[in-house]
Amino acid sequence: MAPRATGTPSPAGTADLEAFVRDWEEWHRRHEAARADRHGFLAITGLHWLTEEPQRLPDAPGEWSTGPDGVVVTLAPGEELVVDGETVGGRYVFGVIPERGEIKARWGDAVIEVARRGGNDIVRPRHPDNPVRTGYTGTPAFPPDPRWVVTGRYVPFDAPRPTTVGAVVEGLQHVYDAPARVEFELDGQALSLTVFNGRTPGALLALFTDATSGVTTYPANRSLAIDPPAADGTVVLDFNRAVNLPCAYTKFATCPLPPPENRLPVAIEAGEKDPRRHG
Repeated sequence: MAPRATGTPSPAGTADLEAFVRDWEEWHRRHEAARADRHGFLAITGLHWLTEEPQRLPDAPGEWSTGPDGVVVTLAPGEELVVDGETVGGRYVFGVIPERGEIKARWGDAVIEVARRGGNDIVRPRHPDNPVRTGYTGTPAFPPDPRWVVTGRYVPFDAPRPTTVGAVVEGLQHVYDAPARVEFELDGQALSLTVFNGRTPGALLALFTDATSGVTTYPANRSLAIDPPAADGTVVLDFNRAVNLPCAYTKFATCPLPPPENRLPVAIEAGEKDPRRHG
């Protein structure tokens, strides 16, 4: 773990710190741009749970239902969607969508997300002019500090462990395969995180809370992307890059909660803060 600098930094140390801060600022700028994308989570205008009974939605065309054939939409005359570059009308079958899978259809300048979460089929329209998106002014964060860049150890399980976690939606559950835990130290205290598979092969993802949760950071969770372990099993946890999940910004998210063992008893004053507490 990199110690906090004390005294007057050397010219080389100052240059390293300036480069570290610039790198973090560029990363955070890209992350904010992706969050505020025209069809990102800030553009969502509704979370609609589908049943066998067809229902018309206020922010999407057609009547929507789900059943043995998966998600089905019936579009009225004059209504159209664009799916995989093809314009469709009438009755269109999206089919059975796998858990955590999604299909995005175009409707004018909006995107209609059709997805499956916690065993339920859902529709989430994304409209670029949603006030949540157009009024977004950014997310505050702790100043980047090398102290919060920690080297840990990847400890694989004998086999991936199916891990059931709760969700911000009451009664909803998510199941993830956990390949390992990551052990590390902060201020001499031994800690660990159960990790899930990340977005790319070998990458990892940790969901966690800590002593700042509900004080300066979002109470339900934060997430940390972790690069694949090195050949010797070491991993780098850069808590400066801990970020909020979509549920910190919209009530139309189904974000998972951390497993109980990932509720850290230390205050990690790094990464993104709670946007609701900081304007």
